[in-house]
Amino acid sequence: MNISKLKSFLVVFLLGVFSLSAFAHERPKVALVLGGGGAKGAAECGALKVIEKSGVPIDYIVGTSIGSIVGGLYSMGYRADDIEQMFNSQEWVSLLTDRDEARSRKFFSRDSLGVSYILGFPVHRRHTVVADTLPGIFKGAKVMALLDSMVRMSPVARREAGVMRIPFRCVAVDVAHGDFREVVLNPDSVCLDSCMRASMAIPGVFKPMRIGENVLIDGGAMNNLPVDVARKMGADIVIAIDLQQNKHDDYKSPLSFIKGSSGVVSWLKNRPDIAKYNEMRRSADVYVNPDLGKYDVMSFSNKAIQTMIDLGDKAMEKHYHDLVKIAKKLKTKIGKGLMK
Repeated sequence: MNISKLKSFLVVFLLGVFSLSAFAHERPKVALVLGGGGAKGAAECGALKVIEKSGVPIDYIVGTSIGSIVGGLYSMGYRADDIEQMFNSQEWVSLLTDRDEARSRKFFSRDSLGVSYILGFPVHRRHTVVADTLPGIFKGAKVMALLDSMVRMSPVARREAGVMRIPFRCVAVDVAHGDFREVVLNPDSVCLDSCMRASMAIPGVFKPMRIGENVLIDGGAMNNLPVDVARKMGADIVIAIDLQQNKHDDYKSPLSFIKGSSGVVSWLKNRPDIAKYNEMRRSADVYVNPDLGKYDVMSFSNKAIQTMIDLGDKAMEKHYHDLVKIAKKLKTKIGKGLMK
């Protein structure tokens, strides 16, 4: 090959590369939005299986409460089957209540830090740090340990070939000043496990999460389906998985947390979470709402979890043709879910 032909070949090759690069840059971006709902988050695993099968690439992920855990792990390279295994392999009562299994056979015991236990459940602790004085029954220490280990052992953390972290955000609510303020957490500036734990701090159940000057509770108190956050990230197409069943009052008022606060009257009067929630579900391009009416946030039995996974799969299958159309529009190969 002479110099002239070599130059021509290089020009054609580089033009092809630049064209592909330009296409990848210009194609519409797809976001996955995962709503909150405690144990009902198992349904999101089933829905994710269908999305993977369709070949739709996911460019952004946003989650609230349990959706932040499913979404955060997915953003780190875990697949639907991996997260399903997490749901099925945990002793959820022990995990969520910080139960000390070694003390479960004793009616009453106390450890060296002054924590008292009844049948292994922590019931009283000395206020050794400021965070211990915050309202909430459980600290969520065992949940944090699980999330920390899964983040550290994720495909992205291990830098497995071809796996990149998908940009992720989750929603929490700051109550540090007695009112409600939505906060969008970015794992680029706050540890991912802390982001997920803050977003799932159910008022009155888990102690709020302190991050900087913020005192954070469950994001579902204000934005249980954060489609708007996905749009702000740059999403053109939003696939939203909604776990709520009652479109008006599925998320219970966090009165146990803010009782006596000046923000209670305003919050009860306006219920901004309901108005925003209705707006968010209408604005999604693909809206999926599995039929989970028989289950609640604490339906963590193995049978219930597997049934909800199947219901999530069934609900998303109804939109499979929509997903395939999106995949074709984005010129992805059907049947091979692409990562960004």
